[in-house]
Amino acid sequence: MGRIEGKYNIKAVSNMLGIQAGTLRAWERRYDIIEPVRNQAGHRLYTDEHVAVLRWLINKVNKGFTIGQAVGLLEDHDLNDMPVDTANENDRASSIKEELFHALLRFQEHKSNQILDQAFGMFSIEKVMTDILGKILVEIGDKWEEGEISSAHEHYITAFLRTKIGSVFHNLPVDGLLPKVVCVCGPDETHEIGLLIFTLYLRRRGYEVIYLGSGVPKEDLNIVVDEVKPKMVFISCTMTRHLKGTFEAAEDLKEKFEGVRVGVGGNALMNLSAKDEEKYEDMLLGFSPSEWEQWIRV
Repeated sequence: MGRIEGKYNIKAVSNMLGIQAGTLRAWERRYDIIEPVRNQAGHRLYTDEHVAVLRWLINKVNKGFTIGQAVGLLEDHDLNDMPVDTANENDRASSIKEELFHALLRFQEHKSNQILDQAFGMFSIEKVMTDILGKILVEIGDKWEEGEISSAHEHYITAFLRTKIGSVFHNLPVDGLLPKVVCVCGPDETHEIGLLIFTLYLRRRGYEVIYLGSGVPKEDLNIVVDEVKPKMVFISCTMTRHLKGTFEAAEDLKEKFEGVRVGVGGNALMNLSAKDEEKYEDMLLGFSPSEWEQWIRV
């Protein structure tokens, strides 16, 4: 049997699931529920299976079971045999998304933190990113463009989400065997949350991501690509009026750096004309994790 490889340190798991590291260590010690592998320094490393078990236990505790009762239930069942009620799970994610969005619109930071921690405890990172944070991102953009919320709301919610996503991002390990990638907003694009969500998706898979965000001149981006020599560069565009400049920057990169794949994503691409969809087909990332995965694997 091959050695089980751990992927996440205890701080990463703590942030992902919204549970104190001390509580995790206590559960392991008292209930012998999982046995993280140790790296050469003796630090715990958790697998995806460990995270799934912990997420299941936290979900039970959040429903009112004691941790002892939850462990008892776990021992009586095979986690993989437990049916997943997708409809209920999606309904719950939708409900949490609405709850979080309204808390953010009222500048309720403490409540927003509690709701988001609960979401990370109940669902996978991908589901939180796509079904909760991603949908809030779209709704923010729509309401801001239609004048239903102020720029202060937009800035506050963006700053909150940036901080939360960043805290998860920086605790995820890097797979040194995977190539480096660069993530940047298109020219004049200032909305970063979509790019952050995509960056977290890449880091979750072990990619070392050089995140540049917004406001990077084309000349400076060229310097970074020349220095880092990434395998892929991803450019995000949220506002439709920035599409032209974004694709000009993407084509410029492809011309200057042979062998570097350039992908373009973001909500603005929903408004791409059929002619441009055909013209830039090889650069279009899509809008879902499955489409992103397919693009990266080509």
